[in-house]
Amino acid sequence: MAKLDRPGTAWITGASSGIGRALALALAKRGWTVAVSARGADGLEALAEEDAEGRIVPFPVDITKPRNVETLVTNLEERLGPIDLAILNAGTHIPVSGHNFSRKDVATLIETNLIGSVNCLGALIPRFVKRRGGEIAVVASMTGYRGLPTSAGYGATKAGLINMAEALKPELELHDVSIRLINPGFVDTPLTRKNPFPMPFLTPVDKAAEVILRKLGGRRFEITVPWQMTIFLKLLRIVPNGLAFAVTRRITPAPEESGEKANA
Repeated sequence: MAKLDRPGTAWITGASSGIGRALALALAKRGWTVAVSARGADGLEALAEEDAEGRIVPFPVDITKPRNVETLVTNLEERLGPIDLAILNAGTHIPVSGHNFSRKDVATLIETNLIGSVNCLGALIPRFVKRRGGEIAVVASMTGYRGLPTSAGYGATKAGLINMAEALKPELELHDVSIRLINPGFVDTPLTRKNPFPMPFLTPVDKAAEVILRKLGGRRFEITVPWQMTIFLKLLRIVPNGLAFAVTRRITPAPEESGEKANA
């Protein structure tokens, strides 16, 4: 369990915008040294410039390239010291539905959201197990709880991350390594601003980061925000299929709308 009141070294992927960016700034304010990663260097450099203390350090990488990730983690630890907390936040979203199903779009989502995180875990877990310490927070999504309209690809990747973290938790604990889940709902980020539909319980990104960091200092395996969306989608996860499909059918967009919709 990360003791956030004792600053260490954190690594955050997908840090150039949204939740990752907000978490990086908040951790730096707490005195942490924060390595930030994303594909593009420009956004990371701009983020580092916002930190007057110089605690945010850019490490650009394409997480879909496993060798690049391994090299980055090696260089990061040589430069900043052992990683205490890794927040695997990188991901993207492309609407996929029965109206516009695209093998290519699903493959892109799997490669970025699922395999990208797997590449990061592959670089981190052997190091953490060897030193018997470290915490990993995997950012999935509440869309991983139950299949939702236009999320046939995105939700599948997030469900995979949820299952993977659940499977790894008891095994990694035997090596004193902690793994946890962060499952956001609708958070106000550049990605969700593209959504052309009302987003219930939309949460400001700074507030979401505050909630996430507060709960990272606790003992919960799963961290969710906002709590209202958590209740609704967890209920949808456990109700009988007939009732769940009746609900999701009511929010399924018409064929001409489906190509423009996106989920949390």
